[in-house]
Amino acid sequence: MISGNSTARMINLIAGIALLVGISVEVLTGNHHTYSEWYMWLQLVVCIIFITDFASALTRRDAGSRYYMLNLLFLLISIPYLNIMDWLDFRADRGLAVVVATLPLVRSFVAMGVVVQWFISGRANRLFCAYLFTVVCFTYLAALMFYDYELGVNEKLQGFGNALWWAWMNVTTVGAAIFPVTTVGKVLAVLLPALGMMFFPLFTIYVTNIYDIKRGKTEE
Repeated sequence: MISGNSTARMINLIAGIALLVGISVEVLTGNHHTYSEWYMWLQLVVCIIFITDFASALTRRDAGSRYYMLNLLFLLISIPYLNIMDWLDFRADRGLAVVVATLPLVRSFVAMGVVVQWFISGRANRLFCAYLFTVVCFTYLAALMFYDYELGVNEKLQGFGNALWWAWMNVTTVGAAIFPVTTVGKVLAVLLPALGMMFFPLFTIYVTNIYDIKRGKTEE
């Protein structure tokens, strides 16, 4: 979808995983005020890989306008805005910086999702796994952002384990006994149940279809 060969896909996958691990380490061990120099370099390198992938996508001559528009969107979220802000000596508050830093992560999830679908046979299975992958990644990212914003200002948040539990309880629409106090935390508390309500009917339909197909084969 994004790159035409397996080598490019694997490079994107490795870059995406590296950035996800990097932001996880940064959020869990950083000072929650500024980003470490090593993480800034990591994000820059990963963004360059993604931008290079966009340039290679432009070489396709048989693709339609939708393909190019989609890759243009990927380009916009692959730009290392955080590094550009640092080069321009623009000191944004931590809240804005976290939002900007998550944009390449979205591109990372796309890269990882494409590879996951690549290894799965069957259109229905690929679609289901794409939805499942989206929910898992977004829930984990929401837990990281919730932890980064709420730590120190929310007395009920004792660690990242609490943040991860909070995110999963919200995406399942059950709810948790940890209530957000920051604006970003409140926004996430709305988005997670919304994502869950969109996903779980699809999960139910997928399981029901599998059951119907197996029952049909048994009756034959």
